[in-house]
Amino acid sequence: MRDLGVGFSYLIKGQRWVGRHGRWFGFGLIPGLITLVVYAAALVGLGYGADDFVAWATPFADGWSSPWLGLLRVTLTALVFALGLFLAVITFTAVTLLVGQPFYESLSEQVDRSEGGDVPESGLPLWRELWISARDSLRILLRVSLYAVLLFALGFVPVVGQTVVPAIGFCVTGYFLAEELTAVALQRRGLVLADRLVLLRGRRMLTLGFGVPLGLAFLVPFVAVFLMPGAVAGATLLARDLTAPPADGEDVAPSPYTLNKG
Repeated sequence: MRDLGVGFSYLIKGQRWVGRHGRWFGFGLIPGLITLVVYAAALVGLGYGADDFVAWATPFADGWSSPWLGLLRVTLTALVFALGLFLAVITFTAVTLLVGQPFYESLSEQVDRSEGGDVPESGLPLWRELWISARDSLRILLRVSLYAVLLFALGFVPVVGQTVVPAIGFCVTGYFLAEELTAVALQRRGLVLADRLVLLRGRRMLTLGFGVPLGLAFLVPFVAVFLMPGAVAGATLLARDLTAPPADGEDVAPSPYTLNKG
């Protein structure tokens, strides 16, 4: 459980880092602002169209008497919008990172440089980095979509659907948010998606401690944009921890990064 607090501390440290480096904070805001405009328009459209979609998808209920017809469609409309919001929270980071790849690469490198030690560089051309990020983000999105469909179905289970399922949903959101954010620093260290997932699973509580509070904060409008620079900085600090060689006498399994370096 200690790792939960440590993971959260990296989120705070990242925000403090950009607070001390105002130029990099402003630099890191640009991709989030661009993505926010696009997502806000999409969610407004979903808000206006969700009830029509539900009515189209449930023609079998047209003859139901009140209040069952209204109860069914209001519940489904809320679930459709909740699903859209869930996917928006997850994909916002991926899309923002894709849009802001050059911005966040520079920010992450600067964090590494300020902390001392090696400053890994991918050595890949920008187009190649964008392709890898887009491909990996699509793979993550497919995984998240499977979880989203499963949790959406479980949401109809009485009691469990209103208590346990939302908690699991936030954990899923936080875990994959952490993966997307640490990918900026871990890709520069030569870790492919499979290695990154192994690394994060090995420190699951640390990952959730970083990602879940961030996922909750991202539910508040505009907050995601202003937290993104610090989130990238914090994720870089977290990546440094995950890939650091074990201390003398520490009996832990080597990370994929350590193996690759060897």
